[in-house]
Amino acid sequence: MTPRRLALLEEMGLTPVWRLRGTATPDEGGAAESAVAEAAGIETVERVAPPSAHPVAEMQWDALRAAITGCQACALGRSRKQAVPGVGPSEADWMIVGEAPGAEEDARGEPFVGQAGLLLDQMLAAIDLNRREHVYIANVLKCRPPGNRNPAPEEIEQCLPYLKRQIELVRPRLLIAMGRFAAQTLLNTDASIASLRGKRHDYHGVPLIVTYHPAYLLRNLPDKAKAWEDLCFARATMQALQSA
Repeated sequence: MTPRRLALLEEMGLTPVWRLRGTATPDEGGAAESAVAEAAGIETVERVAPPSAHPVAEMQWDALRAAITGCQACALGRSRKQAVPGVGPSEADWMIVGEAPGAEEDARGEPFVGQAGLLLDQMLAAIDLNRREHVYIANVLKCRPPGNRNPAPEEIEQCLPYLKRQIELVRPRLLIAMGRFAAQTLLNTDASIASLRGKRHDYHGVPLIVTYHPAYLLRNLPDKAKAWEDLCFARATMQALQSA
């Protein structure tokens, strides 16, 4: 492990403890054994549970963006071109959460670009929203999974503190989860999108609505009508929140 990566892990509270099975802990003299294990390539890693107050939970915008762009906590940090933190007004009433960057997002460092991004812009315009002025947009994962495969559970676990902190800083009045992984992650459920649509959910006191990801809609055109229903429901929900 390089000194740079070790420093990044320490900053995030994710420093691993290398330990030979059946031996003393590093505090009891296991440092030498740790070096032997690492040199031998032995799969004996035990990760220390992160502290209850995760360092990311205290970060402001500049520090959070720097942590995301420099993150090497999982293998995606080595395969990406660049991290994709998020974009939009820092105190938007609306916040959209997608799943993970695709190839074009990876190249440009911005979520929801390319054809999926154009469709999202059209969807927002249909309810009188402009992504640059009214909506903060982020993904569950900040780095592209190779081949656009589904996010792995350990990758979601590593990235989730970043997303949670973004939501805390934006303080949106309404969250929209686009895609199965976004919905399941934020709601901590394995339920299908079909069963989650059309309902007002709650994410730590913030109303949340579930709909399809624009990339999915490009492949499944008939479901655009369902997505439109979801957007109309979101608009009505926001109007109710504003008039309350």
